[in-house]
Amino acid sequence: MSQTSISIEEQKHDASAAKVDMKLEVDLIPVSDVDRAKEFYTRLGWRLDFDDIGGNDFRIVQLTPPGSGCSVSFGKGVTSAAPGSIRGALIVSDIEAAHKELMARGINPSEVFHGSPFSRVRGPDPVRQSYSSYISFEDPDGNVWIVQEVTRRLPGRIEPATTTFASASDLAGAVRRAAAAQDEHEKRTGQRDANWPDWYANYIAAEQAGTELPM
Repeated sequence: MSQTSISIEEQKHDASAAKVDMKLEVDLIPVSDVDRAKEFYTRLGWRLDFDDIGGNDFRIVQLTPPGSGCSVSFGKGVTSAAPGSIRGALIVSDIEAAHKELMARGINPSEVFHGSPFSRVRGPDPVRQSYSSYISFEDPDGNVWIVQEVTRRLPGRIEPATTTFASASDLAGAVRRAAAAQDEHEKRTGQRDANWPDWYANYIAAEQAGTELPM
């Protein structure tokens, strides 16, 4: 087969694959004590979807973080990975509120930090850039979760015409950020914008899609 033929076939394959949605559904977490892990993750506030036992050698527990489209599973006979070997990532819209909630649930997270998970600087990002502020915590087996503050998505992650929120608190945070930005907009223009509902809506949609923000 010629190089030209291969290229054409690859292009056909790529075009076909691009039409298929492929969504991450479940992550497997290796644990040494299923009941202990179940207590920990339910204490986090994650919804228990099911706890199925199949004889003496198999058990699977599934939980879903609030607002998440992806769940986690652990149990007995589920994975051969070593307990404590997983590094997972979570996102929140307010890193300081997330830290307070984890503390209230007895989870003992790290302090809020910025920079990166590998080069930590104490405190949140000074200008609260999206993707720049973090906390971390571990489950009883030492599996590590990095929690990242995301307010404005990178371009291409979400369709610009689609704006959704997983919770009322996420929506409230978006409205507060839009209000602050609109205040700055009015200071620049020197006049009150009577069409603020549309301005808010455009700002919130652009922030979530990672497109250019209205000024």
